[in-house]
Amino acid sequence: MLPISAKNGNVPFSQALFTSVSAVCVTGLVVQDTASCWTGFGQAVILLLIQIGGLGVVTMSAAFALLSGKRISLMQRSTMQEALSVPKVGGIVRLTGFILRATFLLEFLGAAVMLPVFYRDYEPRGIWMSVFHSVSAFCNAGFDLTGTPDAPYASLTAYRGNPLINVVIMLLIIIGGIGFFTWEDVATKRLHFRRYRMQSKVILLSTVILIFVPAFLIFLFEYPHLPVGERVLAALFQSVTARTAGYNTANLNEMSEAGRALMIILMMIGGSPGSTAGGIKTTTAAVLIANSLATFRSKEDVDLFGRRVGANVVRNAATVVVLYVVLFSVGGLCISIIEGLPILTCLFETASAVGTVGLTLGITPTLCTASRLILIVLMFFGRVGGLTLVFAALSGPHRNVSRLPLETITVG
Repeated sequence: MLPISAKNGNVPFSQALFTSVSAVCVTGLVVQDTASCWTGFGQAVILLLIQIGGLGVVTMSAAFALLSGKRISLMQRSTMQEALSVPKVGGIVRLTGFILRATFLLEFLGAAVMLPVFYRDYEPRGIWMSVFHSVSAFCNAGFDLTGTPDAPYASLTAYRGNPLINVVIMLLIIIGGIGFFTWEDVATKRLHFRRYRMQSKVILLSTVILIFVPAFLIFLFEYPHLPVGERVLAALFQSVTARTAGYNTANLNEMSEAGRALMIILMMIGGSPGSTAGGIKTTTAAVLIANSLATFRSKEDVDLFGRRVGANVVRNAATVVVLYVVLFSVGGLCISIIEGLPILTCLFETASAVGTVGLTLGITPTLCTASRLILIVLMFFGRVGGLTLVFAALSGPHRNVSRLPLETITVG
C-alpha cells in the first residue's frame, strides 16, 4: 500500500491484500494488471513474495539460518521435513541446501535463456522481465509483466508462437512442480528409474500423463484457427500451465465448455507434494485411482510400483479430495449467486484459486469485495493445505483409543 509501490500512488487496501495473498500463495490471480499498476519497487515486492511462497516460509527461514551459520534444532528439522514432504528427518539440512542451490541456479538459467528475446522486445527493461518471469514460472505463480494500459492482463499471448519462451517457461513450471524430493532422486540416481523411490515414480509417471493426454485433447478440439505449429505449442502450454502455473498463451475464453471443464480438472489436480505447486497433488489422485483399481480387482491392499500403500494414506487422500471439491464448489456457487454470473465461469475461478493456479476467464478484476474475499480464503487454503488447517483446528490433545460397534452400510 506504500505510495512508492503503485504508479498512481494509491491502491485500495482490498486490492493490495488480494495481490499480496495471490503472490505469497503463488497463485497469480490479480485485480490490477501487474505491469500497468505497480512500479518497479512494487513488482520487486511481489517477486519477493512469490519466491518466499514458492520455496515456503520454513525453507526460507532455514536458508537464513544456514547462511548465518546457526545450528538447526531437531524441532526445526522436523518442521522442515513436514514442509518438504520427505519421509525422514535424516539429511534434511543437506536436502534444503540442495533445494536452495538448485532453485537459484534454475531461475538464473531460465532468465539467461529468455533474456535475448525479452531484451529484443523491451531493451534494458527486458533484463528485469526475464528475471521476473523466470522466478514466477519456476514458483508456479503466473504473474506477468507483459500487460499495458491499453492491453492489460496479456500474460504470454504475444509469445504464443515463440518456441524458446514456450519451452523455457514450460520446463521451469514442470521442474518447480514435480517436488523437491523428486529432484533428489533424479540428481542422485540419474536415469536409473527402477531405483527411484515409489513416490518419485508416481510423480514422474503421473506428470507425463497429465501433460501429454490433455495436450492431445486440446490439440484435437481447441483453437482450430491456429497454424499447426502454434497449435501444438498452445496445446502443450495450456496443458502444462493449468496445473498451477497460471500463464496462458491462448485466449481461454475461446475454449469450448468441455475444454474449460478439462482445465478445471487439471487445476484441481495441480502439482506434486513438496513442490512450488498447489492443488490436491498428483500423488493424491494416483492413490485414489490405485484404490479404485484394487477395489475392482477385489484386492485388499492398494499398491503402486510393487509397494503397498497404507490405509491411512488412502483415507487422507480421500479427505483431501472431498475438502477441495467442497471448497471449490461452495466458493463457485457463492460467487455465482453474488455476481449473477454463469456457474461454470465461477467454478473456473474458484478452481484456479484453490489450486493456486492463476488462470482466469477475465472476471476476477470485476468482482466485488465479497467475491474477492472468497477467492482470498480459497487461495490461502489451497497453499497452506486444507487438511493441515483441519488437523490444526480439530485435533485434540488426547487420542481416543476406544472403538464403536461395527455395522455395515451399503454404498455405490
